[in-house]
Amino acid sequence: MDDLLHATPGVMGMSTALRHPLAPLTADEIRSVMALVHASPDFGPKFLFETIELKDPPRAALDDYTAGKSTPREARVNVFLGDAPGVWKLSVSLADGAIISKAFFQTKKPMIQLEQFMQIEAVVQAHPDFIAACAKRGITDMSMVCVDPWSAGNFGFAGEEGGYLSHTFSWLRLRKDENFYAHPIEGLNAVVDIKAGKVIRVDDYGITPIPMTEINYEAQFRTEFRKALKPLDIIQPEGASFELNGNAITWDKWSMVIGFNAREGLTLHDIRYDNRPIVNRASLAEMVVPYGVPENGHFRKNVFDIGEYGLGKLTNSLTLGCDCLGHIAYLDVDLNTMTGDIFHIDKAICIHEEDNGILWKHWDFRTERTELRRGRKLVISSIATVGNYEYASYWYFDQAGMIEFEMKATGIINTSACEPGKPSKYGVEVAPGLQGHIHQHAFCARLEMAVDGPGNSFVECNSYAEEDDKNPYGNAFYQVETVLKTEQAAARKANPDSQRYWKVINPNKLNHVGKPVGYKIYPQDVLAHFLKPNSPSGVRSSFMENHMWVTKFDPEERYAAGEFMNHSDGSGGVKEFAAQDRNIENADLVLWHVFGVHHQPRPEDFPVQPCITAGFKLMPVGFFDQNPGNDVAPSINKASKLANGSSCCGT
Repeated sequence: MDDLLHATPGVMGMSTALRHPLAPLTADEIRSVMALVHASPDFGPKFLFETIELKDPPRAALDDYTAGKSTPREARVNVFLGDAPGVWKLSVSLADGAIISKAFFQTKKPMIQLEQFMQIEAVVQAHPDFIAACAKRGITDMSMVCVDPWSAGNFGFAGEEGGYLSHTFSWLRLRKDENFYAHPIEGLNAVVDIKAGKVIRVDDYGITPIPMTEINYEAQFRTEFRKALKPLDIIQPEGASFELNGNAITWDKWSMVIGFNAREGLTLHDIRYDNRPIVNRASLAEMVVPYGVPENGHFRKNVFDIGEYGLGKLTNSLTLGCDCLGHIAYLDVDLNTMTGDIFHIDKAICIHEEDNGILWKHWDFRTERTELRRGRKLVISSIATVGNYEYASYWYFDQAGMIEFEMKATGIINTSACEPGKPSKYGVEVAPGLQGHIHQHAFCARLEMAVDGPGNSFVECNSYAEEDDKNPYGNAFYQVETVLKTEQAAARKANPDSQRYWKVINPNKLNHVGKPVGYKIYPQDVLAHFLKPNSPSGVRSSFMENHMWVTKFDPEERYAAGEFMNHSDGSGGVKEFAAQDRNIENADLVLWHVFGVHHQPRPEDFPVQPCITAGFKLMPVGFFDQNPGNDVAPSINKASKLANGSSCCGT
């Protein structure tokens, strides 16, 4: 059975003592910010909104909140004009109703907005050069042409200088609801000036026949389905074990605050176990999808799905009994539209519990006594659709102090046409005349660490075989731990040959064997970086050059590839932050972990891709004096039955 809970609504208003200082902005707060900007003599109603989000308060605000004191809230606001270049960054005091800082960046571009997607398609469909190119390919009904608004990158082509552009790819839909990604219009790309609302160029690389076989995934197009499995219901007769107060949640020994913004989507704050801090803020700060194809217009496919579009406004409204199972709580989110309205997403964040299998077990063969504990985990998730791909983000918290992030990538692979039986060197034919290109999904998690409080250090751990003169039996190996004291020293790659992992320790807090408490991160899903560093896409994707970066905390250093990613030049990212080479020993640290999926498509990925996953784990290492799951009470699930129908207890 699936049960639905909605979180207790937060109190509305500009500044509220009872509202948690880390909770996202309310719809009323966003409206107030928009009204303030539109009323300002420095700005006014012509200004458009890129993002409006909570400005994280100083960490002392948590102490004030705990003490019942009022916590003034501020907003970060990015605005732009529809007919002029540049982006303005503002800070707004919600308590004072005032713009308290502003900065203008004349050469920067805003993200491509959701509201612009269909505008871009309409502009392309109506352009005579594009219509003529489609006619050469036998297409006469332009309403059936689907145009995806890809970002254009920064390639220095004549006529594109300083533009706010989209470099588009197109497909043909054969009938209503049919899967148009089976019918790519290969070799035809329109470049759109988004602000001007016009096509500035149509690139026609020549005609490749459009594959016309329908390959659908929607249920309405299937006449047969496999025999359904018997129902599997998640029953919690006493309800969920978590408690949700607005955006603050407690479960078992865990507590945290759930945040959300238009760019990163789901964020987590003040993550604690048994009231001991571990992470101050956790988010997915960037994602780039480089395609390895130099042919036709595909060389421009190096899209930053977070920095150029934002996961927040592309987040799905989830469906009870489908996206999540069990006793569910949902959080709605409110964001801003470009023009100054509220963009509301119902059921944007799902919270539930899952059985996590065996937490620990031991059988004593001498006494034949068995001790076993089953574990459970808290799951906090959201799903965003970026064009053809779905990205499902899952944060897991178990009963032994482990934090895990898992990204499930599904949706539809980006397709192009080829001569049947002759796919490109850079692609795989997934159906006759239809190919998917090799690509990667590179994610960067940003983790503001606070392992047992402030003053953390970063340690690299490598294992080595013992030297021959000390290894008479050939079996000896050992681990070496090295404190990396500066940002440059801590810019690291994974090394499976030495079983390399990293840990964050608190040298000011010792465990019962006299060692600093810590949490480790193991690089389990890392990527080889194939982009040339000085190439147009490589310069903009420099965070991929390492699997781990560590920087000293600075609240303005927020994004792995830079703040203004649309048409970016590669500046302002974590590589630049780390180049300052600040001391990071016994300091407030930010981990930037780069991981992802290396994806050579296969026929099984079409017409819709089964989930493929990537992620990482944060695991306690000396943080506890013993297994923290030792105190989980024994239990027997009396609802379990044998396959013949009898119960676990013989009834």
